[in-house]
Amino acid sequence: MFGCGKVLGSPRILNRSTAVPGDSGLRHIIRNSAGSSYGPRASSRLCCALLFLLLILTPRVDSSWWYIGALGARVICDNIPGLVNKQRQLCQKYPDIMQSIGGGAKEWIRECQHQFRHHRWNCSALDRDHTVFGRVIQRSSREAAFVYAISSAGVVFAITRACSQGELKICNCDPHKRGRASDERGEFDWGGCSDNINYGIKFAKAFIDAKERTVKDARALMNLHNNRCGRMAVKRFMKLECKCHGVSGSCTLRTCWLAMSDFRKTGDYLRKKYNGAIEVTMNQDGTGFTVANKDFRKATKNDLVYFENSPDYCVMDKAAGSLGTAGRVCNKMSRGTDGCEVMCCGRGYDTTRIKRITKCECKFKWCCSVECKDCEEAVDIHTCKAPKRAEWLDQT
Repeated sequence: MFGCGKVLGSPRILNRSTAVPGDSGLRHIIRNSAGSSYGPRASSRLCCALLFLLLILTPRVDSSWWYIGALGARVICDNIPGLVNKQRQLCQKYPDIMQSIGGGAKEWIRECQHQFRHHRWNCSALDRDHTVFGRVIQRSSREAAFVYAISSAGVVFAITRACSQGELKICNCDPHKRGRASDERGEFDWGGCSDNINYGIKFAKAFIDAKERTVKDARALMNLHNNRCGRMAVKRFMKLECKCHGVSGSCTLRTCWLAMSDFRKTGDYLRKKYNGAIEVTMNQDGTGFTVANKDFRKATKNDLVYFENSPDYCVMDKAAGSLGTAGRVCNKMSRGTDGCEVMCCGRGYDTTRIKRITKCECKFKWCCSVECKDCEEAVDIHTCKAPKRAEWLDQT
């Protein structure tokens, strides 16, 4: 009903699935939402908004989300554990923005899973874990840095898009893009609807950062830094789009507007920042970072930062938030992170031959279609072996 299950599922095979966190709590939501004033689409977006809040706003200590109801935005905001006063006020004042955030949650979670689909940690949720990504985000690692950055970027993207599409009462197109301007091609008139990226950044900063500003510790400082990296990553890929006016498309006059690029560009950019993330420690006065290894360069405002090394994610380790790689599909021919040697951590792999139907012998038929035959081929699927039982027990 809510359309969130597919996004949070782990991309594994062998009948292994990832349950939506808070199973019993979501059943309670489903029962109550039937009598609410929201339609199915709004209910879906509210559900995803709850999942977003669950990820970003869960306190450092465990808290229960099983009793959340979906009787309306005010009831939801009043019953979300872990919200600080400013977040609760924004949640109650702008329920339409909360729904936009919920719709955007699906997008950034999907993007996270795409970026890490060939890696041991694949941005998947732990079964029935109320923090969506489990203890991964409790550890001050590269993965936590990426999750905070991509989620912050996702909020900016969702709010900005909702402003431009007229879905929010509080904002619309960028009001500052008026009159004439110029670029390397010459002068143009601002027109159309420029994405209001500055409003998206402003609201995302006020809402997400509010909790981190209530405490002054190393992790809060790390989260604030990575949140900012995510927000500014969306702005980095704003592009100028233009429409030409003139005889036979001569482009003697141009009308232009600023638009966000596809979210994939932001995901690719933050993935590179993850690869180059810098390990830091808090400085003595608690206001910034010092690079942990003096041989490395200092972190800039555009770098992701982290405090703790990541586990290897080879075996299931609930304490570290690792699902392990048993059952994951690997590429026998690859020497990269998706290769069986790396993905399976040297444990070896099982091979299963399956039959796959593909289109073949395609011919163009006048006019105007393409006709193909269904061909059957045998394909070998390689999946990582499970660790030996004694090794697995040591980690659980």
